[in-house]
Amino acid sequence: MGARNTMLLLLLITLLAGCSGNSGQQLECVDVSAQCAPLYTPTFDEIYSRTLKPKCALSGGSCHSIDGAMAGLVFDNADDSYNLLLGNTDGRARVVPGDISCSILSERINAPRASQVMPPGSPLSAAERCVIIQWIDDGALR
Repeated sequence: MGARNTMLLLLLITLLAGCSGNSGQQLECVDVSAQCAPLYTPTFDEIYSRTLKPKCALSGGSCHSIDGAMAGLVFDNADDSYNLLLGNTDGRARVVPGDISCSILSERINAPRASQVMPPGSPLSAAERCVIIQWIDDGALR
């Protein structure tokens, strides 16, 4: 099955399951609006270079560096990072293109409890979260 068909199947399963994650666990979907003021243009390359890599993948212990690799997600390379976020590599989609309320990435950066917000200890600013939200809402294109 091609990557596009896999992505469409995953999207269909997610919609039918009522916004449930790959583990079958119900996501705590958050009410997020794409009507916000982004820090910069909401493209994946900008998000990767200005937010994901510097804030989530710094060498030496960051959660999504090669050393950390939390939840199997590593932001070491832009192409690999994009494929991991959309589930093109490991089948664990963290982003549902066009659906911010059911995307794990959106849930994690906008978590209602401080103990669940990513990145821990240094949450993204509202404008940084807005960029990611708008990118997902616009279809999470590469």
